[in-house]
Amino acid sequence: MKYKGVIFDLDGVICHTDVFHYKAWKALADKLGIYFDEEINNRLRGVSRMESLEIVLERYESVPLTAQEKTNIATEKNEIYKASLMQMDKTYLSGDVANTLKTLRENGVKLAIGSSSKNAELILERIGLGDFFDAIADGNMIQHSKPHPEVFLLAAEKIALKPDECLVIEDAKAGIEAATAGHFHSVGMGDAANDDGATYHINKFSEMLTIIL
Repeated sequence: MKYKGVIFDLDGVICHTDVFHYKAWKALADKLGIYFDEEINNRLRGVSRMESLEIVLERYESVPLTAQEKTNIATEKNEIYKASLMQMDKTYLSGDVANTLKTLRENGVKLAIGSSSKNAELILERIGLGDFFDAIADGNMIQHSKPHPEVFLLAAEKIALKPDECLVIEDAKAGIEAATAGHFHSVGMGDAANDDGATYHINKFSEMLTIIL
């Protein structure tokens, strides 16, 4: 076996919540009179909530916001997002993902989540994976979001493995950069399927089995 552990990003890898993020940020941007589209939304992937807000506010042309006002806006965004997550259920977990995770577990691979999201546990619970992973490292436990490697280093620590014993699965450039910075090998999929920084590239989730086992 090439790797003893696998650390998965959540959004865009295990399941897809991008549309919920987009709608929540769009609602806030519209309220503030800021232009917001999917291209800007893509820049927010793997980035913390407050750093995402700063990206959204790049086009804000009114009176500068105070730190408290920014906190209030970010909180409001999260409440909109969390409410939309309640629409999620086990149908948001694809058969390909479920079967791959099961195969990895049956082969003794340690499995962890490394996500900048502060709602990781809620999302996993909604899709039926609440107690599945050996460890979860998320936005509630870190000081630095991707491309800083903190979340992956914490995940590796939680499953008692060194970075070179783990493989990081990511769909965002910031995540690939974080893996590289933490001295992890990485798999790029989705939007990161062609990222030159990734060690491996896949187009289908289950393709990682040939890399790991």
